[in-house]
Amino acid sequence: MAESVSGGRKKVQGGEGLFDRELDHLPPEARWREWMNRVEATIFAASEPVDRETLARIVGKTCSIDLLIDDIREELRGRPYDLIAVAGGWKHLTRPAYADAIRTAVGASERSVDLTQSELLVLMCIAYFQPITRAELSSFFGKEISRDLIGNLRSFGFITSGPRAPQPGAPYTYVTTQAFLLEFGLSTLRDLPDFDALEDAGLLSKEKLLAGAIMPGFADGGDSGAGAVMDE
Repeated sequence: MAESVSGGRKKVQGGEGLFDRELDHLPPEARWREWMNRVEATIFAASEPVDRETLARIVGKTCSIDLLIDDIREELRGRPYDLIAVAGGWKHLTRPAYADAIRTAVGASERSVDLTQSELLVLMCIAYFQPITRAELSSFFGKEISRDLIGNLRSFGFITSGPRAPQPGAPYTYVTTQAFLLEFGLSTLRDLPDFDALEDAGLLSKEKLLAGAIMPGFADGGDSGAGAVMDE
């Protein structure tokens, strides 16, 4: 559909006429309220997180998206849902306190994610060290990481192929996806817990990780040794 822009207005040829982003004809309070309503309605209607660039299409060029989001979230305080920054955008999510009520009313999610401890640990390594090859993952764990395990993580949409590694044979690397961020409630990979902080807290050992001593049971194909990733 052809478009043209004149001043602060976006003209949609053969469509709905003028879409006024700037709303200069409105008093400041009414203009801000209309921008808030547009942003909230757009996020509410979307099935995936809505990014900043998308929201910028419906508000004035001088409008602060972050301040709009702050004001919307303030109005949602005390409501059973919130506006959350996740997977590079914003999404309406119900508050954890109401999870039991939702499960009782409508049952569990149609798409149940049930990762084994081995899969979780491999996914953790990919998240922290991406892009990373399957051979590099295998060296961490002291055992070849199977294609089936990688395939399971792919089937959940948590990882995808990254750039080819600058190594003989140019093997594929693996990286995490937007679905990974959404599943674990992260806005960006920068929101991952700081690895050094986890190590300082005694929750993970980078030395054991890099030495391939993460899970004694992993080498036998089981999940029973997950506790070995912890510092004793």
